Formats: sequence, structure tokens, C-alpha cells
Amino acid sequence: MRSGNELAVRGHGRSAEAGAAALAAFALTLSEAEWQTRLPKDGRKVGVVVHHVASMYPLEIQLAKLVAAGQPITDVTWEAVAAINRDHEEENDGAAKQDTLALLARKGAAAAEAIRGFSDEELERAAPVSLNSNAPLTCQFVLEDHAVRHSYHHLAGTRAAVAR
Repeated sequence: MRSGNELAVRGHGRSAEAGAAALAAFALTLSEAEWQTRLPKDGRKVGVVVHHVASMYPLEIQLAKLVAAGQPITDVTWEAVAAINRDHEEENDGAAKQDTLALLARKGAAAAEAIRGFSDEELERAAPVSLNSNAPLTCQFVLEDHAVRHSYHHLAGTRAAVAR
């Protein structure tokens, strides 16, 4: 018999896949001009943001694995996130749509598979997370708040940027 957490994490894996797929499906409808549109407040181009989502999956899973092992997440601050985003933008300003969507599919699927691999014990384990004022957060929360939510968050931003 599967536990409640095991069923929930399987659902989170599906949610991560669904989020990546929804972002990809929307991105496929974008014209080149829309792909180059800058997000309000964020300032990055839509294409860079889609590439960013794909690129961050491995880091999000790595951080969740730290918490799953009972290790704190340290040195991850909003300033560090801003620096990562700035560096990513500079390196990927000309991200091509087809290459980006292939990356999103590959990294999203790998993240979903990794999410499904966490045990109940790992999901329930908590450790301090520097991004959240060193609050002890569970691995499950870290996964939900980052690897699962990230694509949905940026899908909303890209829709707003192109007014659709």
C-alpha cells in the first residue's frame, strides 16, 4: 500500500511535468517578437525566462536533495538568486525557441523523475533554508515551492508580458 506522501510526490512529479508542458505549449504559440518581449518588472525576455525555467530544474532538485539528506541550504539569498538570473540572462540572451523548448522538455522530465524518486522519509525531513530566513522547511515544501511552482509562476509572467 502506498502512503499519502508517496502518492502526493507522484502527483508532484506529474505537476512538474504538467507545468513544463504548459509553459512549452504556450511558448510554441509565440511569435518571434513575443519571444523577444521583456517581462514587466522582471525585465528579461520571454525566451530567456523559458530557458531559465529549464536551466534551474537541476539546481532546484539538488537543493531539495540537500534538505532530504538533512543538510541545510546555505548561501542562497535573494541577492544570489538575482546574480544567477543576471548571469543566465547575459549568457542566454539569444536563446532559440526550438532549442529552449527541447531543453525544457528534457530538464522538466528529469526533474519530474527525480521528484518521484524521493522517499516519504526524505520528503518529511526538514532543514534550515537560507532563502527563507533559515526556517526549517521540509523537502516536500522545497520541491513544491521551486521545482513544481517555478514553471507555473513564469507561465503567468509570460502570459502577462504578451497580454494573453
